[in-house]
Amino acid sequence: MQELHDAPLAPLTTFRLGGPATRLVTATTDDEVIAVVREADASGTPLLIIGGGSNLVISDKGFEGTALRIATTGFRLDGTRLELAAGENWSDAVARTVEAGLAGIECMAGVPGSAGATPIQNVGAYGQEVSATITEVVAYDRRADEVVTIPNADCGFSYRHSRFKQDPTRHVVLRVRFELEDAGGLSAPLKYPETARALGVEAGERVPAATARETVLKLRAGKGMVLDAEDHDTWSAGSFFTNPILTEAEHAAFLARVAERLGPDVTPPAYPAGDGFTKTSAAWLIDKAGFTKGYGAGPARISTKHTLALTNRGGATTEDLLALAREVRDGVFAAFGVTLVNEPVTVGVSL
Repeated sequence: MQELHDAPLAPLTTFRLGGPATRLVTATTDDEVIAVVREADASGTPLLIIGGGSNLVISDKGFEGTALRIATTGFRLDGTRLELAAGENWSDAVARTVEAGLAGIECMAGVPGSAGATPIQNVGAYGQEVSATITEVVAYDRRADEVVTIPNADCGFSYRHSRFKQDPTRHVVLRVRFELEDAGGLSAPLKYPETARALGVEAGERVPAATARETVLKLRAGKGMVLDAEDHDTWSAGSFFTNPILTEAEHAAFLARVAERLGPDVTPPAYPAGDGFTKTSAAWLIDKAGFTKGYGAGPARISTKHTLALTNRGGATTEDLLALAREVRDGVFAAFGVTLVNEPVTVGVSL
């Protein structure tokens, strides 16, 4: 277990932003993780959990307390059952399951971050979400001071949400267990139209899992969504805003605003999101509100490859990023009456 004081946190985030932590501890075993959490709770010390750092926006002032970097390792595959330690690199784990000929998470290739973060955010991409394959989550319950195993049905999964995100001070994820599918080396049925088009097949069809993974990686790279230290378009948290889910009344009002602003023949993206709800595209809203690729004049700008990614062009501060995020959020609301919600977790700051 490594311990540093007045430790920079920016290098631990994909934004490369944020001030130092009073104390930074790197834990490599579950027991070390639990010991650090117990110590912080017993002393009343604020605690910040860091995994891959791909979903964090940290204040320029940093974090006054203990930052715990979870660097545990463990990849165990038993038939179609997979167990990952929280600190395992998610994208690497996806690659290993594809190499093993298993399906279920191949379309989440290239998603940055650690395995322990996936149930918190209910990570998803290109038609797949981890909630479809997670069977249970092993976590340290800070309130009960014990390790618990939480089945999928009790995780409260919804779009980019879970019980872990709802109550972030309750559980610390230690391990995540999945049930994958042996489809003879084929992928799960493709759900995302863009992926199917890129592969030249119809939605619902299967392709070799390795081919699906490679295609998704190419699609993500084309949008700056695969980490590359030399590419500032990847100095981001990926999608900065979640896709809005609208009630029937909200959707009707939104369509009226679209017709008023863009004309009656323009139809915005719309996807079923449960009884009485419709999901639309945050990227479409941002673009149509006038915030196009590369928008911005300062060191924080919209990606040149994807309107949904806000980026650090080098030398940006967290306040630079937040100023851009607020401008985009407020501009979309003024144009369409829809409020965008940030996907990354904010630490010491808010929109």
